[in-house]
Amino acid sequence: MAKVIYEHSAGAIIFYLAEDESWLYLLLHYPSGHWDFPKGVVEEGEDDLETAFREVYEETGIPREKLILIDGFREEVRYRFYSHGTVVKKSVTFFLMRSLTMDVKISWEHRGFRWLPYSEALKQTTFKTGKELLMKAEKRVRELVVKEG
Repeated sequence: MAKVIYEHSAGAIIFYLAEDESWLYLLLHYPSGHWDFPKGVVEEGEDDLETAFREVYEETGIPREKLILIDGFREEVRYRFYSHGTVVKKSVTFFLMRSLTMDVKISWEHRGFRWLPYSEALKQTTFKTGKELLMKAEKRVRELVVKEG
Protein backbone atom coordinates (compact mmCIF):
# COMPACT_ATOMS: atom_id res chain seq x y z
CA MET A 1 0.00 0.00 0.00
CA ALA A 2 1.29 3.46 -0.94
CA LYS A 3 2.27 5.95 1.72
CA VAL A 4 -0.20 8.85 2.08
CA ILE A 5 0.74 12.36 3.14
CA TYR A 6 -1.47 15.40 3.66
CA GLU A 7 -0.47 18.88 2.56
CA HIS A 8 -2.21 22.23 2.96
CA SER A 9 -1.39 25.26 0.86
CA ALA A 10 -2.79 28.73 0.29
CA GLY A 11 -2.75 31.08 -2.65
CA ALA A 12 -4.61 33.75 -4.54
CA ILE A 13 -6.38 34.54 -7.73
CA ILE A 14 -4.97 37.91 -8.76
CA PHE A 15 -6.71 40.40 -11.02
CA TYR A 16 -5.80 43.84 -12.31
CA LEU A 17 -8.49 46.44 -12.93
CA ALA A 18 -7.59 48.79 -15.77
CA GLU A 19 -8.72 52.42 -16.06
CA ASP A 20 -11.37 51.43 -18.61
CA GLU A 21 -12.81 49.06 -15.96
CA SER A 22 -11.74 45.94 -17.86
CA TRP A 23 -9.79 43.40 -15.85
CA LEU A 24 -7.14 40.77 -16.37
CA TYR A 25 -6.20 37.67 -14.40
CA LEU A 26 -2.65 36.58 -13.61
CA LEU A 27 -1.70 33.01 -14.49
CA LEU A 28 1.66 31.37 -13.81
CA HIS A 29 3.27 28.78 -16.05
CA TYR A 30 4.65 25.93 -13.95
CA PRO A 31 7.67 23.81 -15.03
CA SER A 32 5.46 20.74 -15.46
CA GLY A 33 3.61 22.66 -18.17
CA HIS A 34 0.38 23.61 -16.45
CA TRP A 35 -1.04 27.10 -15.91
CA ASP A 36 -2.42 27.98 -12.50
CA PHE A 37 -2.51 30.59 -9.72
CA PRO A 38 0.23 31.43 -7.21
CA LYS A 39 0.15 29.13 -4.18
CA GLY A 40 2.38 27.36 -1.70
CA VAL A 41 2.57 25.34 1.48
CA VAL A 42 1.41 26.95 4.73
CA GLU A 43 4.46 27.21 6.97
CA GLU A 44 4.49 26.75 10.72
CA GLY A 45 3.16 29.83 12.49
CA GLU A 46 1.33 31.16 9.42
CA ASP A 47 -2.36 31.25 8.71
CA ASP A 48 -3.79 30.78 5.23
CA LEU A 49 -3.98 34.49 4.45
CA GLU A 50 -0.39 35.18 5.52
CA THR A 51 0.75 32.29 3.33
CA ALA A 52 -1.23 33.60 0.36
CA PHE A 53 0.37 37.06 0.62
CA ARG A 54 3.84 35.55 1.09
CA GLU A 55 3.46 33.14 -1.83
CA VAL A 56 2.14 35.84 -4.15
CA TYR A 57 5.18 37.96 -3.32
CA GLU A 58 7.66 35.08 -3.65
CA GLU A 59 6.21 33.82 -6.94
CA THR A 60 5.29 37.11 -8.64
CA GLY A 61 7.24 39.87 -6.90
CA ILE A 62 4.00 41.76 -6.19
CA PRO A 63 4.33 43.16 -2.64
CA ARG A 64 1.53 43.09 -0.08
CA GLU A 65 1.10 46.88 -0.24
CA LYS A 66 0.21 46.54 -3.95
CA LEU A 67 -2.55 44.00 -3.22
CA ILE A 68 -6.11 44.54 -2.05
CA LEU A 69 -7.81 41.55 -0.43
CA ILE A 70 -11.37 41.15 -1.70
CA ASP A 71 -13.70 40.41 1.20
CA GLY A 72 -16.06 37.48 1.02
CA PHE A 73 -13.97 35.27 -1.25
CA ARG A 74 -12.33 32.21 0.29
CA GLU A 75 -12.46 28.97 -1.66
CA GLU A 76 -10.90 25.61 -0.90
CA VAL A 77 -9.99 22.98 -3.47
CA ARG A 78 -8.94 19.41 -2.77
CA TYR A 79 -7.09 17.02 -5.01
CA ARG A 80 -4.59 14.20 -4.91
CA PHE A 81 -1.55 13.28 -6.89
CA TYR A 82 1.23 10.75 -6.83
CA SER A 83 4.84 11.65 -6.18
CA HIS A 84 7.58 9.02 -6.04
CA GLY A 85 5.20 6.26 -4.90
CA THR A 86 3.48 8.48 -2.34
CA VAL A 87 -0.13 9.63 -2.51
CA VAL A 88 -0.33 13.35 -1.71
CA LYS A 89 -3.76 14.51 -0.57
CA LYS A 90 -3.75 18.25 -0.88
CA SER A 91 -6.08 21.07 0.09
CA VAL A 92 -5.53 24.64 -1.04
CA THR A 93 -7.31 27.74 0.25
CA PHE A 94 -7.56 30.53 -2.31
CA PHE A 95 -8.28 34.21 -1.77
CA LEU A 96 -9.13 36.87 -4.35
CA MET A 97 -6.80 39.85 -4.57
CA ARG A 98 -6.70 42.93 -6.73
CA SER A 99 -3.23 43.96 -7.82
CA LEU A 100 -2.46 47.65 -8.18
CA THR A 101 0.42 46.81 -10.52
CA MET A 102 1.01 44.63 -13.56
CA ASP A 103 4.75 44.43 -12.84
CA VAL A 104 5.59 40.76 -12.30
CA LYS A 105 8.96 39.18 -11.57
CA ILE A 106 8.42 35.44 -11.51
CA SER A 107 10.44 33.17 -9.27
CA TRP A 108 12.68 30.29 -10.29
CA GLU A 109 9.64 28.06 -9.64
CA HIS A 110 7.92 29.16 -12.87
CA ARG A 111 8.56 29.33 -16.60
CA GLY A 112 6.41 32.36 -17.35
CA PHE A 113 3.24 34.32 -16.66
CA ARG A 114 0.36 35.96 -18.49
CA TRP A 115 -2.21 38.64 -17.70
CA LEU A 116 -5.34 37.53 -19.54
CA PRO A 117 -8.99 38.58 -19.83
CA TYR A 118 -11.44 36.10 -18.30
CA SER A 119 -12.33 34.12 -21.44
CA GLU A 120 -8.67 33.62 -22.37
CA ALA A 121 -7.66 32.86 -18.78
CA LEU A 122 -10.40 30.24 -18.59
CA LYS A 123 -9.02 28.53 -21.70
CA GLN A 124 -5.41 28.81 -20.49
CA THR A 125 -6.02 27.45 -16.96
CA THR A 126 -5.09 23.78 -17.05
CA PHE A 127 -7.03 22.04 -14.31
CA LYS A 128 -10.78 21.76 -13.75
CA THR A 129 -10.43 23.03 -10.16
CA GLY A 130 -8.60 26.12 -11.46
CA LYS A 131 -11.31 26.78 -14.03
CA GLU A 132 -13.99 26.47 -11.34
CA LEU A 133 -12.10 28.89 -9.08
CA LEU A 134 -11.74 31.36 -11.94
CA MET A 135 -15.48 31.20 -12.66
CA LYS A 136 -16.23 32.03 -9.00
CA ALA A 137 -13.65 34.82 -9.01
CA GLU A 138 -15.10 36.29 -12.20
CA LYS A 139 -18.56 36.39 -10.62
CA ARG A 140 -17.17 38.25 -7.58
CA VAL A 141 -15.12 40.69 -9.69
CA ARG A 142 -18.17 41.51 -11.83
CA GLU A 143 -20.15 42.26 -8.66
CA LEU A 144 -17.38 44.61 -7.47
CA VAL A 145 -16.98 46.48 -10.75
CA VAL A 146 -20.73 47.05 -11.09
CA LYS A 147 -20.92 48.23 -7.46
CA GLU A 148 -17.94 50.58 -7.77
CA GLY A 149 -18.71 51.71 -11.32
